[in-house]
Amino acid sequence: MTGGRMRGLVVIPAFNEENMIGRVLDEVGACGGLDIVVIDDGSTDATRRLVRERNVLCFPMPFQVGAWAAVQAGLRYAKREGYDFVVSVDADGQHRAEDIELLTAPVLAGEADVTIGACPERGSRLRKIAWVLLKALSGLDSADITSGFRVYNRHAVEALASSEANLLQYQDIGVLCLLQTQRLVVGEVAVQMRERTGGKSKLFYSWRAVSFYMLYSMLLGISKRAPKKLNPPQGRDNGKIM
Repeated sequence: MTGGRMRGLVVIPAFNEENMIGRVLDEVGACGGLDIVVIDDGSTDATRRLVRERNVLCFPMPFQVGAWAAVQAGLRYAKREGYDFVVSVDADGQHRAEDIELLTAPVLAGEADVTIGACPERGSRLRKIAWVLLKALSGLDSADITSGFRVYNRHAVEALASSEANLLQYQDIGVLCLLQTQRLVVGEVAVQMRERTGGKSKLFYSWRAVSFYMLYSMLLGISKRAPKKLNPPQGRDNGKIM
C-alpha cells in the first residue's frame, strides 16, 4: 500500500491474441488506477509487439507454458513488487473491464480473499456437464470453476506463487482446492461475459483436449478434496455469489 492507496495489478496471460489484445489493453487501461502486465505465453503472432507499442509491461515466456503457469508468473511478479491485490483477465476479450471494480469490491472490503467473476450460464453443454462432474468429485461449490476472471488478495497471491502450485496444469480445480486447503475465502460475483469473437477455447476445443482435461482434473479433484468442510473466518461466507 502506498500513501494509503491499495496497489492493484492486472495480469493478462496471452497466447496468439493479436486480434483482441489491443482492445483488451485499451479497456483495462481506461479503468485507471491499476498497473498492467501481459505474460506472453510463447506467441508466434504480433501479440508481443502490440503490447509493447502501448507501453505496457510484457514478460515473454521462453516457450508456451500454459495459461496457469503464465498467470503464476504474474502472481510472482506481484508478490515481488508488493502489490496488494491482483486481477487476472483473459486476453480474448470475453471479460468486461467495466466489471473489475465490481469484482474487486469484496476483496478490498475484506469479505473474501479471492473473488471469481461467475457467469455459469455461458459455455457449451459439454462444459456444463464437465462442471457438474468435477464439482461433485472435488467437493468445490463454486458456480463457475473455469472462469479466469478473478481477484486475489495478498494471502492468495502468497499461496499461489508458492512451489506447491507450480505443477498445476489448469487454474480451476487445482487452484481452487489449494485455496480451500489454505482456508482462504473464495467468493463469486455475478458478471456477464462476451461471446468469443475469434480463436478457440483453450480447454474445450477437441475431444482429445477435453478427455485429457477431464482425466487430469478428476484425479486432481479426488486427491485434493478437502476431508471436511472448512469453516471460513467469522463474518465471511465462502463460495456464495455476491
